[in-house]
Amino acid sequence: MSSWVAFIIVLVLALAYMFMKRSGQISSKEAAEYLRSGAMLIDVRSVNEFDSGHILQAYNMPLDRVDVLVPSAVKDKNKVLLLHCSTGVRSGLAKKKLEELGYKNVFNLGSYERAGKIVMGR
Repeated sequence: MSSWVAFIIVLVLALAYMFMKRSGQISSKEAAEYLRSGAMLIDVRSVNEFDSGHILQAYNMPLDRVDVLVPSAVKDKNKVLLLHCSTGVRSGLAKKKLEELGYKNVFNLGSYERAGKIVMGR
């Protein structure tokens, strides 16, 4: 009986982790629609990470400089910006920074892997 309780606890914790990891991320369907409509894809990983492999459409604007690079490249604060990084954590932080600067349509795509799947239509 106790092994079932342990299993249920582990399952609940795993589901909670997955939910927390996904919270704050835009849906794949909505992101794909924005991309088709001309949204800007921004990779907030470091230059080295970006250079080691990136999505062709993505602009590299590392988290530590995103508050300077985005305003110089994107004057329209209503432009849809889709952010991603390695895991979704830095892109979540970048989203908050850009919202504080007045950008209205900033979304976290999450991880590089997830962003790639969305861009490729998978």
